[in-house]
Amino acid sequence: MIHVPAERFEELVADALDAIPETFGRQMDNVWVTVEDVPDVGGLLGLYQGVPLTERDNGYAGMVMPDRITLYRIPICAHCRTEAQVVDLVRTTVIHEVAHHFGISDDRLDELGWG
Repeated sequence: MIHVPAERFEELVADALDAIPETFGRQMDNVWVTVEDVPDVGGLLGLYQGVPLTERDNGYAGMVMPDRITLYRIPICAHCRTEAQVVDLVRTTVIHEVAHHFGISDDRLDELGWG
């Protein structure tokens, strides 16, 4: 396991979000990305909570709480030995969770190699 301080980890998450192609980034709507140290449920590296874009209809307008993507710093660091590995795993986790925002299922992400 490598230790990456919370501030540095947040920078890595921001970098991963900035690397999302602009055409997708512009389509992200009402989503908040956050970092926590550990999940309530073990084994998670990230979690998407919300209503995917593919499931939103006209009733989704107005005062709706943002979707939430959470990345978990300690479990991600526990899978890595170097900061370069953390960068890669943060990127993969961000892509995975953003894909859920776009309505892509875990099964499909597995097929695409992003599971």
